[in-house]
Amino acid sequence: MITLEFIKRAAVQSAGMVQQLREQLHQYPELSFHEEKTAAFIGKKLDAWKIPYKANIGGNGILCWIKGSKAGKSVAIRADIDALPVIEQNEIPYKSKNKGVMHACGHDVHTASLLGALYLLNQIKDEFAGTVYGIFQPAEEKVPGGAHAMLNSTEFKNLHFDYVFAQHVYANLPCGKVGFHAGKYMASTDEIYVTIKGKGGHAANPHQITDTVYIASSIMVELQQIVSRKADAAIPTVLSFGKIIANGAVNIIPDEVLLEGTFRTMNEAWRKKALHNIKSMIMGMAHTMGATAEVNILNGYPALVNHAELTQKLERFATEYLGKKNVEQVDIRMTAEDFSYFALQYPSALYRLGISEQNKEAFPLHSAHFNVNNDIFKFTHGLLTWFAIRLLQEK
Repeated sequence: MITLEFIKRAAVQSAGMVQQLREQLHQYPELSFHEEKTAAFIGKKLDAWKIPYKANIGGNGILCWIKGSKAGKSVAIRADIDALPVIEQNEIPYKSKNKGVMHACGHDVHTASLLGALYLLNQIKDEFAGTVYGIFQPAEEKVPGGAHAMLNSTEFKNLHFDYVFAQHVYANLPCGKVGFHAGKYMASTDEIYVTIKGKGGHAANPHQITDTVYIASSIMVELQQIVSRKADAAIPTVLSFGKIIANGAVNIIPDEVLLEGTFRTMNEAWRKKALHNIKSMIMGMAHTMGATAEVNILNGYPALVNHAELTQKLERFATEYLGKKNVEQVDIRMTAEDFSYFALQYPSALYRLGISEQNKEAFPLHSAHFNVNNDIFKFTHGLLTWFAIRLLQEK
């Protein structure tokens, strides 16, 4: 009989293995759409444990499964496997050996945790009914993302999951705690690329040229009206520009200026309308000020909406495993996740795994100094295992 005490004890006993898996993954990170060696590493572990799987799904994705002793529900656990273009600044034994690439968002933790859960589930497969699937998803960090590609593959076409869930590390919570948020949780994300073109020339003669720098900066400032005056105050909305290239000089106005930014919200109707307004405003202002504009909007992930009933179930199961004081509610985030594609297709939920030391916030995600408290490996895979078992058991 599978008991909570058994799962917790097995998780502690295998903590060293899961931590070692994470450190191996951390040393050899790979960028989105280039996770070949990471996928091979995962496949090698699944082979060793005799867990069946299919590889090269939607790129470098892997789908594996563990069937119980008899038919039942189907539950899927998803982990992302890609890394970021960050130069690691941590001086640790398992520091990234791939120059300019780092697991700065915890995907190594997610992957190791899922491997650990599969290891435990494989030991007890004769004692549960149903099937647990492991989804190792590539390219979460870069649009168009790996989730959409996996879900549109032939391997997923005839699959049915009763539930899909995932965890994500969270620097704002201490180790030992987890966080949940039902409903709208993370934002959609769209990328905006703008080129302002005109007649450049000497900065001392603005009347003879098109001041592309001034026009681009004016457009960037005025676009904030879309957030402050056009958006419903009840709809979370962010418009930010993080890159400006005006390759002129102290006394040279360039022929063109490039702007790159992101638009994020949690309402699909408003998302569509706002993107139309953004493009119209850029084109109109550029024309009025004597320039031309090229606008390319790359649509990214939809907003992530956590299935309310599933989120409540996971909260209850987390309380069983960690105790009520270690289960918290977390606020919405304007960051994005392509796990949202799973949530469009199946009852799905993503929860947060605390990773910081007590009374000390960890370095944020995407930081060159990002790391986690190793105490999480005493339970992170056990919690995934417990969630899967309890979901299979639910009437």
